[in-house]
Amino acid sequence: MTQTVTAAYGSIDKAANAFDELVSEGFPREKLFLDKETNEVKVIVPDTSQPEVEEVLKRHEPDEVQSRPYQEQ
Repeated sequence: MTQTVTAAYGSIDKAANAFDELVSEGFPREKLFLDKETNEVKVIVPDTSQPEVEEVLKRHEPDEVQSRPYQEQ
C-alpha cells in the first residue's frame, strides 16, 4: 500500500527544512508537498519507506505527524 505522511510545523522554516532534507535524501519531488499556508509537509510513500520519512520529519520538531492510506483523487 501507499501512505500519505503529513507533518505540521509551528513555522514555515521548520517545514521548509524538513522538505529540503527529504529532497536531499532522494525522495522524488513529485511525491513531496510543502503547504506554506498551513506549514505542513506531505509525503506520498510506499509502506516500506514510511518509517524513514517519519524519522526525517521528526528531526525538525513537528507539532504533529499523521499517516493514512493514500487515496487517489
